[in-house]
Amino acid sequence: ESDTSNGSKSSNKSDERILAFKNKAPLPSEDHINSLKVLYSQAPGGIRSIAQTAKLSRHVSSMPEKMLDAPGLLDDYYLNLLSWGQNNIVAIALGSDVYLWNPKSGKIIEIPAVEEENEYVSSVNFTNEGGAHIAIGTSTGLVQLWDITTQKKLRKMRGHAGRIGVLNWNKHVVSSGGRDGNILNHDVRIGQHIVATYTGHVQEVCSLKWSSSGRTLASGGNDNQVNLWEGSTSEGFERTTPRVTINEHQAAVKALGWCPFEHNVLATGAGTADRTIKFFNAMNGTLLNSVDTGTQVCAIEWSRTEKELLSSHGYTTNSLCLWKYPSMTKVKELRGHTKRVLYLAQSPGGEMVVSGAADETLRFWNVFAP
Repeated sequence: ESDTSNGSKSSNKSDERILAFKNKAPLPSEDHINSLKVLYSQAPGGIRSIAQTAKLSRHVSSMPEKMLDAPGLLDDYYLNLLSWGQNNIVAIALGSDVYLWNPKSGKIIEIPAVEEENEYVSSVNFTNEGGAHIAIGTSTGLVQLWDITTQKKLRKMRGHAGRIGVLNWNKHVVSSGGRDGNILNHDVRIGQHIVATYTGHVQEVCSLKWSSSGRTLASGGNDNQVNLWEGSTSEGFERTTPRVTINEHQAAVKALGWCPFEHNVLATGAGTADRTIKFFNAMNGTLLNSVDTGTQVCAIEWSRTEKELLSSHGYTTNSLCLWKYPSMTKVKELRGHTKRVLYLAQSPGGEMVVSGAADETLRFWNVFAP
């Protein structure tokens, strides 16, 4: 995948642009027809699907509800720079700082996460319980823990030899995935914070998602692998062999999403050389279905109320696609971003999704609302 940013991206643009409202989002072209036909590959024992589209029973607007400027948002497939907390605060990492935006009040708080000139923030993730704390990963391999109410840094945790591209919480444990190929579980309550180390990837880890039960951690890497790890709370735990290793993708696996209503189903999506969204039985790694989207897959968010999922894409469509599950019928394509849509996050209530793209904008889509 194209990794275009190896350092912080200096921006001459005024700070006043940060998270400022755009005047108006551009209208999508009328009756847009995607010339890239969606191909469906056959899963073992499955039936070959015919590419088709269907109508939704509810209206989903083709226009974003809101659009904010995000100057200096890094165009880097391996990073995860956007998070939406249970406290309804949106966090976006822009260079050396993390900005917290309150959708209700419009208030913006700036967290100066790194101070050295060539450092940058490489990942952010809110705690999934309350959202009063946020983990911030840096280009130098630190995990920072911040209290967003007091805007104080509570601690910094070492352990990685390179930048941390992804973070994901499981209660009081935050998992970090690094360019060094390692995954570390940090228990933020204790001094000796590293309670587990997973060393199954041979290249940069770019996606991490804990299952809803907290028992399985899914990881995706630039080695094209998906690994499924048993969760562990025992101290000093090291594992070099995942419970399941999946080698079905042909490019870096950036998109991961656990199905909220079929708890053993994991959706995965990979880069330009692969272009597929795949579904696996996480118990044994069996491939359930594979869909060629025709474009780089960057992120996946499942609906919590409908049997649907939203994917975001890079080269060549720079769009978001809403799919019916399990038929994988495309029901809506949301256009407007002019560069690849690298980052997605879902609102606490699940009705809205925010997308962050290399065009340096955030767009809020009312995609899952009833």
